[in-house]
Amino acid sequence: MTFSVKVQPAGRLFQVQRDETLLAAAIRQGLGLPYGCKDGACGSCKSRLLEGRVIHGAHQLKALSAEEEAQGYLLTCCATPQTDCSIESRQVTALGQYPIVKMPMRVNRIDRAAPDVAVLTLQLPANQSFQYHAGQYIEILLRDGSRRSYSMATAPSRAQGRMELHIRHMPGGLFTDHVFSAMKDKEILRAEGPYGSFFLREESPLPIVLLASGTGFAPIKALLEHMADRGISRPTRLYWGCRSRADLYRHDWAMEAAARWPWLTYIPVLSDARSDDGWTGRAGLVHQAVMADLPDLSGHEVYACGVPVMVESARRDLVQRCGLSPENFHADAFTSAADRSPATP
Repeated sequence: MTFSVKVQPAGRLFQVQRDETLLAAAIRQGLGLPYGCKDGACGSCKSRLLEGRVIHGAHQLKALSAEEEAQGYLLTCCATPQTDCSIESRQVTALGQYPIVKMPMRVNRIDRAAPDVAVLTLQLPANQSFQYHAGQYIEILLRDGSRRSYSMATAPSRAQGRMELHIRHMPGGLFTDHVFSAMKDKEILRAEGPYGSFFLREESPLPIVLLASGTGFAPIKALLEHMADRGISRPTRLYWGCRSRADLYRHDWAMEAAARWPWLTYIPVLSDARSDDGWTGRAGLVHQAVMADLPDLSGHEVYACGVPVMVESARRDLVQRCGLSPENFHADAFTSAADRSPATP
């Protein structure tokens, strides 16, 4: 049995199998609904049910609260329709979706960029095409059947058969423990992708704020390379928030990029600078630095990537206090395996 689902206000229609989530069906049919983790942890796919009935699978309450669900909101990554439905999702795009493929990748190089950050350079198979949008992510397929998601830090135009992933060590993490203790050059990984709706809206003329925390810098770096290669010179401010100076693991790259591209301004922000850092730059929460510099964001686009608490704080405060249009806030919240542990049945 299949159900018809209409997405408003775009009026796009797609078909969903009875036991299929709305998001899985949309991805399968190339419909550009917003999403991030696909696991009910980040809230990026939150939409509103206008008509019909759905059943929600397990998800985190921070992604969708009981109150929001009672008000008619849903997570497309967890909701399976029981009738024909109509949903509201204002960020639906007509973007051509690249095919999702599985492929082997060889570890070409491992660089320890910071005490708890590794930069993996992966070699793509020569006989298999892999296309993606700057800002998207791949899933690493582990032997136990689980998956780990990592954004590509290389613009497609610069990949040339290789790409970077920025991996933060999560002690006790099945994959990151391996990366930091046992991974060797030439190791073969299995991956699937591309996934995600975090990409540059090139049709917009608005100035851009790029907001990153930690390794959320990875897809931001890819976006910047893409803009440079496409000749996109919209005024852009990059705010990168970390705890200490050592966590700004590509600080020199960002400084050089800002010096090279006149349309880019780089503002690093430390929330817990060490006494031996000698830091004289901005301090505090990174999204609050944006608010201090740009109290009126009504004519801007914001792209935020990093830990869920930063993304959600930025979304709330920039919209409510700085006049940012919700449709102009684009985000990718990095969730860990712990974040994906179900909180609701």
